[in-house]
Amino acid sequence: MIDYKDASRLRRFLSDRAKIEPRRKTGVCAKHQRRLSTALKRARFLALLPYTGVHLRNSERSA
Repeated sequence: MIDYKDASRLRRFLSDRAKIEPRRKTGVCAKHQRRLSTALKRARFLALLPYTGVHLRNSERSA
């Protein structure tokens, strides 16, 4: 099950610019890609994940 609160696991499915990776790159089926996309968008809305890559790179430096 894909949990929107697990930011470290969801971060694997984001590009370096914080864009959602396509299905052909992630290797998940269509159903799970839709669920993954929804979870990523929900995590972004709750500020668990960044909307842009600039924030992603800055958070890696501070961590």
